[in-house]
Amino acid sequence: MTSEAEKIRLDKWLWAARFFKTRSLAVEAINGGKVHLNGRRVKASQRVAVGDSLIIRRGHFEHEITVDKLSRQRRPATEASLLYQESDASKTKRETLAMQLREAREYQGPAVQGRPSKRERRQIIRFTRKNQ
Repeated sequence: MTSEAEKIRLDKWLWAARFFKTRSLAVEAINGGKVHLNGRRVKASQRVAVGDSLIIRRGHFEHEITVDKLSRQRRPATEASLLYQESDASKTKRETLAMQLREAREYQGPAVQGRPSKRERRQIIRFTRKNQ
């Protein structure tokens, strides 16, 4: 079993691994139930050790990761990505969801030109009164 010296607070680790921009945002997400440690909802002060599994929900996306290294300092993104290993299933799930969201955003329906003109307004009034 790992000693307390080999563990770090969950909110500090999430901040160092660049999942959240500030520790207070990490604490807010943890308290809101968006972060699960080893399948359980936890507090921000919970200690994280190497080998622990995390599920992190950010917006529409969910990251399933395993902690590989611990860090108390926030490092560049290339170094921060070495702190954890994301599961293949999680990566494919996020990529397909991103593609679906992108496709849904591309189709916005028919383009609306703003307010109706006087002629279009009269047509709308005629149409709505005809059905009464």
